[in-house]
Amino acid sequence: MLKNISVDDACEMLLELPVAHKTETVNLENARNRVMAKNLVAAMPIPPFDRSPYDGYAFRGDDTRAASRDDPVTLKLTEEIPAGAQPRFDIEPGFAAKILTGAPMPKGADTTIKYEDTECSGDCDEVRIFEPVKPGANIVYAGSDVKQGCEIAQAGTIITAPLISSLANQGIANVEVYKKPLITVISTGTELCEVGEALRPAAIYNSNTHTLSAYLADAGATPVNGGVVPDEPELIAALLDRAFADSDMVITTGGASVGDYDWAVKSAELAGAEILFWKVALRPGGAIVAAVKGGKLLLSLSGNPAAAVLGLFRVAMPYIKKLCGRADCYFPEINVALRAPLKKDSPKLRLLRGRLEVADTVAYFTEADSQGSESMTSLSGCDLLGEIPMGSPPLPAGTVIKAYRIDVSGL
Repeated sequence: MLKNISVDDACEMLLELPVAHKTETVNLENARNRVMAKNLVAAMPIPPFDRSPYDGYAFRGDDTRAASRDDPVTLKLTEEIPAGAQPRFDIEPGFAAKILTGAPMPKGADTTIKYEDTECSGDCDEVRIFEPVKPGANIVYAGSDVKQGCEIAQAGTIITAPLISSLANQGIANVEVYKKPLITVISTGTELCEVGEALRPAAIYNSNTHTLSAYLADAGATPVNGGVVPDEPELIAALLDRAFADSDMVITTGGASVGDYDWAVKSAELAGAEILFWKVALRPGGAIVAAVKGGKLLLSLSGNPAAAVLGLFRVAMPYIKKLCGRADCYFPEINVALRAPLKKDSPKLRLLRGRLEVADTVAYFTEADSQGSESMTSLSGCDLLGEIPMGSPPLPAGTVIKAYRIDVSGL
């Protein structure tokens, strides 16, 4: 068992764990925010045919080469082509077709013009054009948005509204996606009451399960409330054993430190799990135990709410995203300048909660008012996690640090 390992080593150790993904097929209406399970290429171009960008007329551009306000060109109309109708006539020299937005271009026509730039004869069998129009202008060409055979989605991509549009344009009604992993969240602590129960004297509500479950759902997993268990290693181990049987991953909070009632390591061992590491050089959130049983990960986090979230984010979230099938395992990184001085030294890698502010083209990190291990309000409105390297002294305002963006769909 490794102890007090670096944050990066802990993160990479988890990412190296093998994952056996399962897939399922969902209809397009239920595909939003799911994760693509295979690459897809366009079976047809989008748009599938050359079409008019607006209501007007389709004709041969060469016919208007000498057109002017004083001497307009007059073209005879062959037909009206609404959207969804196939043209019936080819366009010969001296002729044009009335065409509506989105309608396919008739054969022989190589340009269009808007209604308002023309005049129609009284009985609307001719149109007058007052300026030259170049061949090839004012056409939405087949494949101008998506070319046939090009890749439109990769495995591991989150299905967003634009991707749903691309799939629908290809006529794809059902999509193969990764099954959402089941992650059971258990809160340990004799002092805990479940939400909805009457609060006992000296007790607190179990907020950790609900908080972590929300973040896990944002990442693409299906969280399962594993309940509350007292600080008794045999009871914890029994609950872990049941959770391992029913879940793809198990998370506990509480008991991961070194106090008299911290039973995370012993409980994991009693449940038959192999300990990978205990404690990470991170503050807050470094009280972490990671263990494996039957190829499934057990992650024991701090009982302090904010510390549990920060440990989850910095150490475990890349693995959890991998478990969900996602290709974007890591949070996007950005360099930012401290808006205010950091008055504390950092014997361990320190995570700061804050938000991005831009002033005079400079990206600043503005620290949240509270940075305590228990302060969940500090994560409200937080879109950046600033990282202060291990061994850093107090830092002046303006110091450039690395930060992680956590504001995209929560994760």
